[in-house]
Amino acid sequence: MDKKIAEMAKEAASQAYVPYSHFPVGAAIVSQESKVFLGCNIENASFGLSNCAERTALFKAVSEGIHDFSAIYIYGETESPISPCGACRQVLSEFCDDEMPVYLLSKNLEVKATTILELLPYHFTKKDVETND
Repeated sequence: MDKKIAEMAKEAASQAYVPYSHFPVGAAIVSQESKVFLGCNIENASFGLSNCAERTALFKAVSEGIHDFSAIYIYGETESPISPCGACRQVLSEFCDDEMPVYLLSKNLEVKATTILELLPYHFTKKDVETND
């Protein structure tokens, strides 16, 4: 785990727009070329239109042509390391290798290291779609 990138994820949380939940989350996803993309959660009065920090960071990277990643750091203002929601787990599995490191962080930067596959062992993949032609 890279402490500097963990700090970047924490800083990203300070940009969160959370007028409803008051629960800021930050994320930093790292490309294979070591470029870091930051994201925060962004809420909306129509809750279904909100976006999580993990997807914000990933979508920023993909919108710039990056599709290969080496790690993601997810920070929450929580006592224990935060875990991504199911939607984020599925979206991350679209772009990240099963064994890619995922670093879950608490407000004190306590870390729990895991992988994409450990977070979502039975994810729906591109292969599933391709075999249904």
